[in-house]
Amino acid sequence: MLIMINIDFLTLKAFLIENIDFIIGARVQKIQQPTRRDFILNLRNYSENKKLYINIMPNIYHICFINKESELKRNIQIPQNPPMFCMLLRKYLDGAIITDACTKNNDRILELHFDIVDEYSCNKSLCLTVELMGKHSNVILYDRNDFIIIGCAHNVGSEKSRYRELKGGLKYIYPPHSGEIRLSDELKVQFNNISDEKIKYYLSTEEYRPAIKDDKYTLFAELLPSSNEEKCVNSMLDNYYSEYQSQFMISSLKNKLFEVVNSKYKKVTNSLLKIKNNENKYEKANLYKKYGELITSNLYLKSDYIKSIKLFDYEKNEDVLIPLDSAKTMSENAQNYFKLYSKSKNAKEKALEFEGSLNIKKNYLESLIYSIESASDINELKDIEAELVTNKTDNKQNKQIHNEIMKVKIKNFDVYIGKNNKQNDYIVSKLSKDNDYWFHIHNCAGSHVLLQVRENEPDESVIFECAKLARIYSSAKQPSKVGVIYTKRKYVKKPPSSPLGYVTYKNETEILI
Repeated sequence: MLIMINIDFLTLKAFLIENIDFIIGARVQKIQQPTRRDFILNLRNYSENKKLYINIMPNIYHICFINKESELKRNIQIPQNPPMFCMLLRKYLDGAIITDACTKNNDRILELHFDIVDEYSCNKSLCLTVELMGKHSNVILYDRNDFIIIGCAHNVGSEKSRYRELKGGLKYIYPPHSGEIRLSDELKVQFNNISDEKIKYYLSTEEYRPAIKDDKYTLFAELLPSSNEEKCVNSMLDNYYSEYQSQFMISSLKNKLFEVVNSKYKKVTNSLLKIKNNENKYEKANLYKKYGELITSNLYLKSDYIKSIKLFDYEKNEDVLIPLDSAKTMSENAQNYFKLYSKSKNAKEKALEFEGSLNIKKNYLESLIYSIESASDINELKDIEAELVTNKTDNKQNKQIHNEIMKVKIKNFDVYIGKNNKQNDYIVSKLSKDNDYWFHIHNCAGSHVLLQVRENEPDESVIFECAKLARIYSSAKQPSKVGVIYTKRKYVKKPPSSPLGYVTYKNETEILI
């Protein structure tokens, strides 16, 4: 579970004080809405462009100016078809200039004021309000003259709140507030064991020393000993929340992928269990054949229409009691047992074939689970998500995969390590040649490791180091010894229509690591 502190009114106020000169007079050049709960206002002022990022997700709500690095960290993707609220904001605010900005009621509310001329050439004074209040966070556009709401990021009906409805056409009212400055839980923790005089100073000062330490940030570095000071309030907010947003997205996508893969894995293991439970039924095939042969060899007895017969089995040198259908002759009973034999034999063959395909799928799903667990980047997880949809890669993807594969040097040998099934598949099918060496953890999910051999053959120390890499990048976490197998690439095959990353091999050697 991610632990973090939430933005408080003091930090929001500090952010505004620091950036007020740029914000007032800035022109809105572009409005984007990556998801239902985050927005980007591209602002220009003093010949400089900045992206104001507004996030109203319940657990990581915040506001700051973002840079290219933090934008990538947040994995911001702009949809081709913008949401309706985004279109509404563009209609009213595209090209508009921010005339004023303020916080309200010592609360986590930021207001941006705009004076515009609408399509009817009428002057309008609008307010874009950002309410950073946990699950109640919202972005609201309303007319400042009559306080009528034009639109909201998400509407709040009477079924959600008896005290404050929010939707187009209703009058905007501020959230309930006592009128007194209240310390949030986060500030109470920060100001713990500090005198009232010092607290008053912190609440009134505009001299900030923003800093981050582990899972906390502060406007006053002295409150967090051994913290890393930031150059400004905005960089503190951007760095802190972009890190948590990245972790949150990774955690959310991991949970989503685990849910999908584990559901499939459960179905496969249940099917394998059913096959195992039916083994006794399939094993009766040989018994049915034996009964049919014994009855056929004793037809001369003419013991028709009886419930059972005891016949001598010369192979086992003992009498065998064979159940019969009393409504049939011995010949008909023999034919019945041969039919049961044929049916059981076919069922067993199909079960073995199905069991083989299920084991391939089980191994593949185990490799997916390992890839999800070991993924530390959102793009790696998105590759896995795409893999669940399609089991193929195109040339454009191959180029990207090649650039993402981990590459290390061991005594002038190039060694490649696949971090997911797409990379594993690319290593085997595209990157390798017959005389290269292929490594994999034995009987566990793990990365494919490829040792490229171009001129000289590797010595034992190089082989051992590659085997260690195969052990490290695998699901074998326990400290005990495990086996790593390796063989020449020419002995590794990818069966037709098999899942990504699945291979068969022969002539392997095993090393204990």
